[in-house]
Formats: sequence, structure tokens, C-alpha cells
Amino acid sequence: MLGFATTLNSANLACYSRTSSPIQFCNSQKYNFFRSSQAPSFLFCIPKACRCNSSLVKAMAQVESTTKSSSSSSSQLGGKQALISLSDKKDLALLGNGLQGLGFTLVSTGGTASSLEAAGVSVTKVEQLTGFPEMLDGRVKTLHPKIHGGILARRDLKHHVEALNEHEIGTFDVVVVNLYPFYDKVSSTSGITFEDGVENIDIGGPAMIRAAAKNHKDVLVVVDPEDYSALLEYLKGDQVDHMFRRKLAWKAFEHVASYDSAVSEWLWKQTCRDEFPPSFTVPLSLKSSLRYGENPHQKAAFYVDKSLSEVQAGGIATAIQHHGKEMSYNNYLDADAAWNCVSEFENPTCVIVKHTNPCGVASRQNILEAYRLAVKADPVSAFGGIVAFNVEVDEDLAKDIREFRSPVDGDTRMFYEIVVAPKYSQKGLEVLRGKSKTLRILEASKNKKGKVSLRQVGGGWLVQDSDDLTPKDIQFKVVNEKTPQENELRDAEFAWLCVKHVKSNAIVIAKDNCMLGMGSGQPNRVESLRIAMRKAGDEVKGAALASDAFFPFAWNDAVEEACKSGVGVIAEPGGSIRDNDAIDCCNKYGVSLLFTNVRHFRH
Repeated sequence: MLGFATTLNSANLACYSRTSSPIQFCNSQKYNFFRSSQAPSFLFCIPKACRCNSSLVKAMAQVESTTKSSSSSSSQLGGKQALISLSDKKDLALLGNGLQGLGFTLVSTGGTASSLEAAGVSVTKVEQLTGFPEMLDGRVKTLHPKIHGGILARRDLKHHVEALNEHEIGTFDVVVVNLYPFYDKVSSTSGITFEDGVENIDIGGPAMIRAAAKNHKDVLVVVDPEDYSALLEYLKGDQVDHMFRRKLAWKAFEHVASYDSAVSEWLWKQTCRDEFPPSFTVPLSLKSSLRYGENPHQKAAFYVDKSLSEVQAGGIATAIQHHGKEMSYNNYLDADAAWNCVSEFENPTCVIVKHTNPCGVASRQNILEAYRLAVKADPVSAFGGIVAFNVEVDEDLAKDIREFRSPVDGDTRMFYEIVVAPKYSQKGLEVLRGKSKTLRILEASKNKKGKVSLRQVGGGWLVQDSDDLTPKDIQFKVVNEKTPQENELRDAEFAWLCVKHVKSNAIVIAKDNCMLGMGSGQPNRVESLRIAMRKAGDEVKGAALASDAFFPFAWNDAVEEACKSGVGVIAEPGGSIRDNDAIDCCNKYGVSLLFTNVRHFRH
């Protein structure tokens, strides 16, 4: 499994004032023999490493030397030893029997030791080796020189070997450890108390994994049950493969980093829930390598965010693909834009997206009608786009998607790259699969509100709250003499929700819960307006117009052009020093003007 993460920094926030480390990135290769089912990540902001007090270590060694069984410790010296301590005991019997068959003495902690014994595998318990009992409700099991000395000692250094012999410490050749299920516990829908969360933070496990990974030249470290077979095959071959050892060590550090990132995220939310932390880690797990990036000469891959905040939070990243070609870089961007847009509408809605901009949006109780109206809004752009629905795709809708002809010539079947919906009937899926071998069919869950939005710039990342506002969350304030009719107000709300998802500068013209035209991405608002009006044509008469930001000018500019075209109502944030010009202009032409006090820039 490949992991990647970024550490983002800020300063002087309410609950944390210490300077943190700079932004860092880490990227590792995925190797074919690792068939991991885990979701790894990397942790970058790590506190100062704890240093063991030397006098305490000596005291522990003295206690150990006086209480240990001499026969037990001497039996371990000079032989092959494997240390096993697992929370996830998948395939433990396979591992234990395999290692024992290769002549290893197995040393293990309580629960793992019992499972090995139940499988008929001989095992030495850790307390037999250390001469020290498990204590503090299991908090201290393996934190002992007899364990860590045997892991960390370099076999090629004479003084290391002499120290082991002096203290009668045997070496470990294999360390197999995975950690308490902290991630699963704290993300459980049943909830967990703070105290229980703390008790599920593993201490001894990460220490052993890091020690073994550091000394990977002499110690094979395994953290994933999927790698047991590869480990046993390697040991059977009695081979020296430094890259194999390095790959295992990489995976081990990655496993601990992912674990620590979850602990860090959880503790921050328990401490300063509403603040951006001074640093944080985004644990990303490789989902797929892509054919290429935005363009064929760019390499690319797709990662899933494994942050605790993303558990059961929906989105395109966790969508199920039922059919079609593998997703491309641009497919993910467009599918995300379509899904985010359609998910915001309460009534049955169809959204069609091209190059991340919605080119057709319609809401109707009859979803077939909504689909056809969405195509009609801009059939040229819709061809080859992404079509999204916020209701189930049944057999009738699927047939319409498959057979509907372009309004341009009435003959050409509409072609799409992707269909995305919250669910499909069995018949609906069968029909859509018959449209094309390449059509990607995605089943997605709605994004939860309150997510954090991340965006990369050269050398850093921008972080913000997601834009979750809908018409229900704001007030459309009438600021001029003309009060809109109820249907005009509904049209304004619909257009405003559409324009939220259009790239700035953005203008949307809509009527009867249907987008008639939109202008996007123009450096000036007048050009966006003209594009939208051209697409809307004669239907602009009496329609609603929404702008993502205020109009800087009114007379002989966008507002007056819109009024002259015949729009019935304009919705914009307001806030310009020339707002009064916009009000006067709308009064002159008898157009209702609504201020929302909410801007919707999208760059």
C-alpha cells in the first residue's frame, strides 16, 4: 500500500502556540508483493523523541537478572527467535506454524500467545523471557531491554554483540506486530468515551515496530497479514535481499505513521474542535494508479483520504464503480463536481457537467423530464459529459439515458463518460451496462457537511471550511421597488444554488427550476453574462439571473444589459460601492433585485 501525507502549519492558535515543523511531503513506491488491505499514511509532526532514562534501564536490567529463570533466557541465546504481538490475529496459525517449521522459537504477548497455543504452536510468553510480569492493566508488556535490546542490536557491531552476551539477551530475527484498533474504535458509530479512546492508544506496539524497522538489516518486520506468505517464502529461501527488507521497513514506518496521525487528529478534536490546528497530517491511501494526469505527459495516481473526519462522510472517492473503463484523472474531477452539485438539491434533480462546470441542471418530480431538460440546456456541451442524479436510476430512466437523442439533430444518441447516482435498480444497471462497454457507472454517497477543503499551491496548502450554504441558510433580501412574485423568488433560489457550482466569474439564468444558460470562467462579469444570455436565448424573458459576486458596475454594463434582455429578477451578494447604481437601474427597468450577502467565488 502506498501512503502520502502533508503536514500543514499555522501559528498562534488558541490551544497551541509552539512553533511547528515546516510543510513536508512523503511519497513511496508500491511493490507488487505487498497485497495490503490496510489504509496507510505518513505522520510528519512528531514530538521530541522520548529518551529512556539510563539509570532506569540499568535498574530494570538488575531486576530482570535477579528474577529471570536462567534456563529460560539461556535457551533463547544463539537460536532464531520471532516476536509476535497482534491485535488482528488473521492467519496467525499459518504464520506460527510456518515459523515454527523453519526452526524459530516464538515469543509472544498474552492474547497472541494463547491463540498460538490453541493452534498447537509452542510459544514462550514475554514475561518468561523478561522475568517481569505484565503490569499497569497491560500498559507495560514489552518495554524491556530483553525485548528492545534483542531487536535493536546490530549483529555486525562487536560491542553490540558483547553487550547482549553480557546481559544474556537473545536476538530477534523476525518481529510481527500490528496495533490496537484505535482507528476503528474512535470512528465507531456507537461512540467511545475519551478515557476508552486513550486506553486504545498503543505504546509498546509502535515502539517494537519502529525498533525493528530501524534495524531492518538484521530484523524482518511485518505489520500486515497479507505479507505472511511473502515472509515465509523469503525465510525458506535463506536469501539476502536488502530491498525486501527495506520494503518491509517502509511499510512498518508507514503503518505507525498512519496510526499516529489518527491519534493526533482525534486528540485535537477532543481539545480544540473548532480551531485549525498548528499542524496536521492528511493520511492518503493509494486507490489506483491512473493512466496519466490531466494530460497524457503527466503521471498520476488517485488516493483516498483516510482521516477520521472522512469516515462515512461520502463523496466520489468512496464511490462504487459498477461498470466501465477505469477512472481517469479528469473523470474524478468532473464526477466530483457533478456529484457535489446534484447532491445539494432536495427535489429529484439531474446535473450534467463538462470540465467541472454544470452545463445543464433541472429539477422535476418526474426525473425523466428533469434529465431531458438538463440535456436541452446545452446539448453540445452535455455530449461527452458527466450526468448525475440525486435519486435512484431505475429501468425507465436508464433506457432514456441509453436512447435519448441529441436535441441538436434529433438523431445522435447522447454520449456520456460517467453516470453517477446514489443507487440503481437491478434492471437499471443492466440497461446502462448495455449502452457502452466504456460507460463508467458510479454509485456514491452524499457528502456530509462540515468537511475541510484543501487545495495545493506552490510550496503550501490552502485550508478552508467547505461551502455548505444552501438557499435555506440565507435571506434573499428585496432591495429595490419591485417585489418578486413567489415563482420568481423560487427561480432566484434555484439559479443561486446553480451558480454556486460554476467557475467564477459566474452567471446563471434559470426559470421553472431549470438552468437556461450559464457563463463561466471569464475574467470579467460582462462576458459571463453575455455567454449565459446567448445560451438562454428568448427564454431569458422573465427568468431569474444569479451572479456569484456583486456587480462592480451597473449602467452600460452587466446589470443594465441583463435588465434590457428581459430578466425578471436578479440575485447577487451586494457589497459594491456602486450598489445604489444597480438598485436604480433595476428600478428603471422594473426588475426585482435581491441581495444575499453571500458570495460564491469558485476558482
